[in-house]
Amino acid sequence: MFRRTFWFTAGAAAGVWATTKVNRKLKQLTPESLAAQAANKAIETGHRLKDFALDIRDGMAEREVELGEALGLQHNPDAELPAPRRFAVIESHSSYKNDIKTQYNGNEDH
Repeated sequence: MFRRTFWFTAGAAAGVWATTKVNRKLKQLTPESLAAQAANKAIETGHRLKDFALDIRDGMAEREVELGEALGLQHNPDAELPAPRRFAVIESHSSYKNDIKTQYNGNEDH
């Protein structure tokens, strides 16, 4: 009698355990759960990419300083920049428009 009770209890426990495992797995495979898992993975990947980019930027800055020291370059952030060249292009472009207007005043018969 004791043997039958033991095996009945062991079978019932195994059934409960298996049912619980199957239900957990089914909940993990629902569309909402899969979407949440994908979103979490995407966020985690984004954080890793951001950390990687920051590490690269730090490494680039360190290497730039090393190269500057090795080449004897002095970095002076207060140095004045050369005058922008864009103004000359704008001025020449506007004078070009004026030249075109004077050449073709629209009163010519074609």
